[in-house]
Amino acid sequence: MDVGSKTYDGVRFSAWVDDHIPPHVHGFYAGIEVVLDIDLKTKDVQLSRRRNNVLPANAKRSDVQRVRRAAVKNVDELVQLWRGARG
Repeated sequence: MDVGSKTYDGVRFSAWVDDHIPPHVHGFYAGIEVVLDIDLKTKDVQLSRRRNNVLPANAKRSDVQRVRRAAVKNVDELVQLWRGARG
């Protein structure tokens, strides 16, 4: 279940209730989905190491980078979104 969404720079970010660790958000932009892991201590945002971290796999690199840049710029709010999902 989607706990809610936040949109920044045209990118919609979502987190799910009781979702698994590591802390992460799903970013949606231009028909793609990008999963980004967030280090809660350092606030570092990186492309997830999981399989299928970018869907479709042939998404434009510039679109993936846009999603990550929006997440980095708004990481504090995305941490709150993740924490809210974890209850």
